[in-house]
Amino acid sequence: MEVAQLIQDSIKEFANTNPLNIMSQVDNHRIYDGPLVQFADGDDPIFTEYKTIIDSRHLTPREVLAKSFGRNPHDFLNVSVISWILPITSRTRESNRRRKQTPSRRWGYTRTYRGLFLKALRECIVELVSDMGYLAVAPLAAPYYKKNLEEGVMVSNWSERHVAYAAGLGTFSLTGALITEKGMAVRCDSIVTDLALPVNPRTTQDPFSNCLFYVNGSCKVCVQRCPSGALSEKGLNKKICWDYININLVPLREVYGVERTGCGLCQTGVPCEFRNPVRNKGCM
Repeated sequence: MEVAQLIQDSIKEFANTNPLNIMSQVDNHRIYDGPLVQFADGDDPIFTEYKTIIDSRHLTPREVLAKSFGRNPHDFLNVSVISWILPITSRTRESNRRRKQTPSRRWGYTRTYRGLFLKALRECIVELVSDMGYLAVAPLAAPYYKKNLEEGVMVSNWSERHVAYAAGLGTFSLTGALITEKGMAVRCDSIVTDLALPVNPRTTQDPFSNCLFYVNGSCKVCVQRCPSGALSEKGLNKKICWDYININLVPLREVYGVERTGCGLCQTGVPCEFRNPVRNKGCM
């Protein structure tokens, strides 16, 4: 079996069979459905562009390997990124779709209890690649990973959704989230390695080609769904969104018995919830 296929199959098998992907606190149904897995060239110029687009401190894959293993960024012959998205299950999406002002209990449980599964999946793939004799690291688990609130906006030095875009897994929405072939209600994750892997090219140079609003102006359902007023035709006001989730929704945490609730109303009850709406409507 090809190494790339082995990695893809291993991620999918882990998601499909690992008990940590079960919402045992609720009803023993899955947290996530089967993932989509693709690979990016760690030297793709877009990773350098992210230092301007996102933040000057955003790391390139070479910098990730260098920081992780105490090496010079130019030491590595190959640098690849394994990126995957995990779709939130229909049961959870449906529960949130019915909500108007606050997220559903299942959505809150997903946000709170997904951590152990995500951590275990990352560790599984790092171990798989390491056992082949290559270097591998999950940037989100690295000690240098930083996610800080600056002037009301959350800034990180490794953006999983931008990495997934680089790997051709989707394009951005009016909300700033990634619209994949499995929709927008997803979780993104990644591993960086010096294993050479086949690159999945981006199918479009337009970073918004899966969003109906940017394609033809026909959709602003996410704006209507946003309970905080953080969304408009100009995009997402991250400070308003952050304040709503981390101030207004704090009492809901006690009601649900969770550490965090998220919101996700803009990711559910919208045409891009579980599919690429542009492809579905034949706009491509």
